[in-house]
Amino acid sequence: MIKGINRHKNHITAISGILIVSGYIMKMAGMSNLRDILLIIASIAAGIPIAIKAWQALRMKAFSIELLVTIAVVGALYLKEYTESSIVTFLFLFGAYLEARTLEKTRSSLKNLIEMAPQEATVLRYDKEVNVPVDEVEVGDRIIVRSGGKIAVDGIIVSGKATINEAAITGESVPASKKENDRVFSGTIVDNGYIEMIAEKVGDDTTFAKIIELVEEAQEAKSKAQRFLDKFANIYTPAIVVMSIIVYLLTRNLHLSITFLVIACPGALVIGAPVSNVAGIGNGARNGVLVKGGDVMDRFSKVDTLVFDKTGTLTKGKPEVTDIKIFNNIEKNDLLKLVAEAETISEHHLGQTIVKEAILRKIDLSNEPGNSQIIKGSGIIAVVEGKTLVVGNRKLMDAENIAISREISEYATEREKKGNTAIFAAVNGEIIGIFSIADQVREDAETALSQMRRNGIKKIVMLTGDNKHTAEIVAKDLELDEFYAELLPQNKVEHVKKLKGEGRMVAMAGDGINDAPAIAAADIGLAMGESGTDVSMETADVVLMADKLLQFSHAYSLSKATIKNMKQNIFIAVAIVFVLLAGVLTGGVHLASGMFIHEASILLVILNAMRLIKFKV
Repeated sequence: MIKGINRHKNHITAISGILIVSGYIMKMAGMSNLRDILLIIASIAAGIPIAIKAWQALRMKAFSIELLVTIAVVGALYLKEYTESSIVTFLFLFGAYLEARTLEKTRSSLKNLIEMAPQEATVLRYDKEVNVPVDEVEVGDRIIVRSGGKIAVDGIIVSGKATINEAAITGESVPASKKENDRVFSGTIVDNGYIEMIAEKVGDDTTFAKIIELVEEAQEAKSKAQRFLDKFANIYTPAIVVMSIIVYLLTRNLHLSITFLVIACPGALVIGAPVSNVAGIGNGARNGVLVKGGDVMDRFSKVDTLVFDKTGTLTKGKPEVTDIKIFNNIEKNDLLKLVAEAETISEHHLGQTIVKEAILRKIDLSNEPGNSQIIKGSGIIAVVEGKTLVVGNRKLMDAENIAISREISEYATEREKKGNTAIFAAVNGEIIGIFSIADQVREDAETALSQMRRNGIKKIVMLTGDNKHTAEIVAKDLELDEFYAELLPQNKVEHVKKLKGEGRMVAMAGDGINDAPAIAAADIGLAMGESGTDVSMETADVVLMADKLLQFSHAYSLSKATIKNMKQNIFIAVAIVFVLLAGVLTGGVHLASGMFIHEASILLVILNAMRLIKFKV
């Protein structure tokens, strides 16, 4: 029965409104008794769902707003104030309906995301095309997607090419060109072209499914202000009941004490913070920014120091091999083959760049490395084709007691001064080559950093494992305050902790893989780009789904706007309660008019929060 009443609450609201209007018509017709009957029925009809909710809250040992309204309505009926009892219940239900509708709009970004989820996939099975529900797609299935089709799972293209709209994942509206060996994601759309792909992640493991899950969790997660207001409401609501009793004892005016009871309801105060939180996180999701909850939004808004990794964060993360220098009689392609086979175990941008260069030169990489060891922040050690390879920076060569001759050292320094990263390659304890790898600073880096400085960032620092010459070039180009080069992951953590020790609020941005310890150590950890997406989602507080620093700027500005909006809502709610209470005690505000203003204040804070949905830097 209770479920039935709740399900038809909107119909009850409409019936209550019709009965009130009919009652006034009866009064105009001179039938006051019939008017009273209609208003009593309206009060009881609309009061039942309110009383049910009050009872459910009481069973959970909570004093709800519905309890205050129920007490007030019973009192109004006792005083034969049928007009006020009916209008209060109607306004409360109608206000709840409007709140639900407007709150639904604040969650529109998440709703749009869910609606974009693919339902079917065209799978090749037994050389036949079969349309299957997306839940039945298995890892390893070969999937066909044509123009206008949605990509159902995460995977890699094995045939064809297409322009793909990845807005659902990255927030970027410009379609991306994809070809063989490129990765594609569930929820994206083939604008033009034809691809065949192999499914790598299906169901709840896809990037798109994880985004929806994260946004849902984030919108439910409470900020510090929210948690405080929830505790405050649990104390405030019973306190208002006690105060209304005191008002009655002092004035012997039951009508005044009941009015005081309803007007002091903290409705706008309770809803003001969560609705700002939901709207802000929804805006972020629509723009390819995942903020993991209201508490993260609160901390992010206070950040005054940014710490960046270099490769893949301040730079494009798409480095190229610019030169291979040989210091032995080995052929360049033979050395490239050995090093690339060793680097197949590496997830680092630079290692993958060498592998990519070998693939471009159509070099066979069929030999798997043995006794492999990844030295984080330095390089790798592996056995390939019976040879022991040590590939990495100077620190790794020193650590492995591999001598660097003056000629080799001078060449490496020369390449570094030109903006290259020098990767030393040693075979069986002797350096026989240097790979020069160069990366470009992101086009939007300067604009994004300038925007963030204007919005309150006081210090920007770069921490990198790269050489000091390359780091200095990037730091000068972007006018960074400080930079530290040739760092290991643990050194980055030490620098982050040092900045925090100085009283700074630190955000650390990296690729979510090598920088995971520093990201975890910062007040706000931020991971950007599609590389390392799985790790990014687990480690960071904020995830940028596209390779754009402007998204970082948007996320920072959004956090400040969300917290500002939350404070505005709290101020609006508190101010209106004080004004109404003053009006009640001076006789200027009555029960029905006070309830109308109370519900209007709730809608006001919701509408204020909805401005965040369209927020732009």
